[in-house]
Amino acid sequence: MIDYLYDGTFEGLLTCVYHHYYTEKAAGIYPREDYQPSLLNGFMEVETEEDKADRVYNAIGSKISSYALRLVYRAFLSSIQGKENIILKYILMGFRTGPSIGSLHAVKEVKELEDIVRKVGFEQERMLQFVRFEVMVAADLQEGTAVPQILYAEVEPDHDVLELVAHHFAERFSHDPLIIRDAGRNKAIVAYERSWYVTDFDGRHMPDGSELIMSEDERGYQDLWRTYFDHIAIKERINPRCQKNHMPVRYWKHLTEVNLP
Repeated sequence: MIDYLYDGTFEGLLTCVYHHYYTEKAAGIYPREDYQPSLLNGFMEVETEEDKADRVYNAIGSKISSYALRLVYRAFLSSIQGKENIILKYILMGFRTGPSIGSLHAVKEVKELEDIVRKVGFEQERMLQFVRFEVMVAADLQEGTAVPQILYAEVEPDHDVLELVAHHFAERFSHDPLIIRDAGRNKAIVAYERSWYVTDFDGRHMPDGSELIMSEDERGYQDLWRTYFDHIAIKERINPRCQKNHMPVRYWKHLTEVNLP
């Protein structure tokens, strides 16, 4: 048996599953950049091959179920260490049992994966609740001109859920161009008129070289909101523990009302 190292993409992971069946059984699958060599197993760096990944992808959908395929992908979006091996065990069991794996919730291989998927789903719901947009303009760095306003938000989710919330926000703000940046992963969804895509984004410059800056109206609205939030609070009834239960501290960094200038 051998450890397979992949490039961190979903297609790379599925390519490793292919090699498990047609090259040599995998002792484990690990991201290439995080791998610590073991004395017990050799390793092989696997190059992502779209055709092999497609064969595994289609096999999961047809031999297990489309629902199982959805669970596998959502588990992949998690930041749980060792997720690749949990996914591998689930797929192997699914190929043995077929669609009935969907009812085997108490079986270890199924339970471990479903636990991860629940965490990803919970993070997805939190993003829908706690994303806060700011009205920005993209000012041309060379000419000093400005282009139309853009709704901009930064988030730092534990799991890679941007694409899971993209459709919601693209529909909700269908007439407004928007960017939601995952600051921890330096990527963003860019959406306009119900279309969206995921791209690398450092949070400063647009693809055309212009820089995002906060609009003057937005600064005024934020000041008004902070003033309102501060004055409606009844100091005798402030309950930090209750606040943290309803709005975990890790989300506060990007909330206008608790992020003082």
